[in-house]
Amino acid sequence: MKEPWRLGACPSPRLWLIGGTGEALRLAQAVVQAGIPCLVTVTTAAAQAHYPDHPRLRVRVGSLAVDTLADFMHAHGIGAILDASHPFAVAISQAAMAQANALGLPYWRYERPGESPQGDAVAQATGWQPLRVPTVDAALRADLLVGQRVLLTLGYRWLAAFQPWQGRAKLFARILPSPMALEAALGAGFTPDRIVALRPPIGEPLEQAIWQQWGITTVITKASGAPGGEDTKRRVAARLQIPLILIDRPPVAYPTVSHSLEEVLGQCSQWWQGQKNNATF
Repeated sequence: MKEPWRLGACPSPRLWLIGGTGEALRLAQAVVQAGIPCLVTVTTAAAQAHYPDHPRLRVRVGSLAVDTLADFMHAHGIGAILDASHPFAVAISQAAMAQANALGLPYWRYERPGESPQGDAVAQATGWQPLRVPTVDAALRADLLVGQRVLLTLGYRWLAAFQPWQGRAKLFARILPSPMALEAALGAGFTPDRIVALRPPIGEPLEQAIWQQWGITTVITKASGAPGGEDTKRRVAARLQIPLILIDRPPVAYPTVSHSLEEVLGQCSQWWQGQKNNATF
């Protein structure tokens, strides 16, 4: 039997909400309204600015080291974990699951839904379909890249993988407006005239205008679901009949996964009610 988890310096257990998505903001607002003390972790100060100022909500900015995660959870009195991180943020999800298992804490995973099962009307009418690949390495193929004008909307961390292709294709990058992202893009060989810095969400007219302005012939993006702009890219690509290469979400063995905000909020509320019923704080 696991030993009972002992809280740190906090007088009551907190829910650790792993942020990184727009849904995390909605969940944070809901859990504090439900009276649940919550600690949200985000990686940038820009993300922190979106969260409300609330006595039951704390926001921590910065990356978390996997080897110090147990100390972090103890110091902040974490009693349960709600993982609403980006579908591609695999490392933090795996580390959080491992700690939850080791400490006997509840862990819930909220995952944004994938593409609509009905698909897009334009795609259905034209027979257009995206090309799905399992990894970014699978997209680094001559038949997909050579001679093409390729727009990458993958996030700055993956741009370095395309640096060897700079001389074989005309590569363009859309990144977040941050110094770190710009430095990574320039370091990967993208010249300033082939970089656009925008914060999502990006509307369909602007999406299409960027592609047409640059004469894009291929787009590579992540299968991040509608909140990540996947549906918008699908519609624009189908309309322009441009190949869209979708990098599939990494396979992660979550103990449970919910695609419903209401469902995970119900689980959090049930946990908190149990904490109050057995309160020792």
